[in-house]
Amino acid sequence: MTTDRALSVPVSIIAVILMTAAAYYASSVFAPLVVALYIMALVWPLQRMLQARLPKLLALALTLLATLAIGFLFVLIFSWAVGRVIRPIMLDTARYQYLLEHLADRFEIQGFSIAGLWSEYVDLAWTISAIRQVGGHLQTTLTFWIIAITYLLLGLLEVDDMRAKIAVMRNREASWMLLEGTRIIAGHYRRHLLVRTLMSVLTGLLVWLFACVVGLPFAGEWGVIAFALNYIPFIGPFFATLLPTLLAMTTFDTWQAVILVFLCLNVIQFMVGSYIEPRVAGSVLSISPMLVLFVIFFWTFLWGILGTLLAVPITVAIITFCGLHPRSRWVVELFGKAAAANTAEAE
Repeated sequence: MTTDRALSVPVSIIAVILMTAAAYYASSVFAPLVVALYIMALVWPLQRMLQARLPKLLALALTLLATLAIGFLFVLIFSWAVGRVIRPIMLDTARYQYLLEHLADRFEIQGFSIAGLWSEYVDLAWTISAIRQVGGHLQTTLTFWIIAITYLLLGLLEVDDMRAKIAVMRNREASWMLLEGTRIIAGHYRRHLLVRTLMSVLTGLLVWLFACVVGLPFAGEWGVIAFALNYIPFIGPFFATLLPTLLAMTTFDTWQAVILVFLCLNVIQFMVGSYIEPRVAGSVLSISPMLVLFVIFFWTFLWGILGTLLAVPITVAIITFCGLHPRSRWVVELFGKAAAANTAEAE
């Protein structure tokens, strides 16, 4: 028994390394599958309700149609807003360069020599172009979504059959863990998405109201962008704050006004994301903030912007399954509370 426990640690480490390598080098295979499983957890209640009243294939068609319609509408509205605000920013690149060079000269007068550093390492045109490319990465390739939708289609067809197979497995512990784990995870996903959507709407409304009050152009577009980017942890709110600040640089006459816009937008993001949302969500996804930050950077490195979106759902799934087994429950005790609470209730 002691030998088995001693071997389990290096075996677990090797398994994690191998799975990480597989996720990185086979991202074109695993990323669409993870997206399909996540969407499946969200839309399964609709599919189950429809197929209780309609033929299974018709219910599946309606579920897919509703899912695609929502996704297409989201992308369409976001693309419209980004297109509207990026155009004037790109046209004023020379003015931005002049303003920032003027700021560098003022630092020079105060004794801070940054002109050489600025000219060597900072190119505003490149920076704005990079921002535009980041926005473009939000739209993944058509091939990726064809694969993900195929996974989703086949998965929704097999949910009932797979559940029946798991229920009659000889390994009763594994059967219980799979059924209970997927139930808890799906509930977490749906509740988290609902709360995140409500908070995104609130963020968008507050940004729109603030832009109207201070006279910042494209107030409605900034509200839409803040709403959409709020779904992306950390990175989304950063760009939702940076882009309006860039426009404020050419809209207002003083740096104090620009700084005020930047600070107020950050206050809105902080209040909603760090104060209101945790209280509304409760302990559903109560994960260590340090772990959240680490997994976001980790999965962003593996899968890019898609990894940023999926980092928290993947972590929630891992922690939930760890909480259902006595030998891995220490992971929940160390990093999370939600899964532990649900596990205690299940037992």
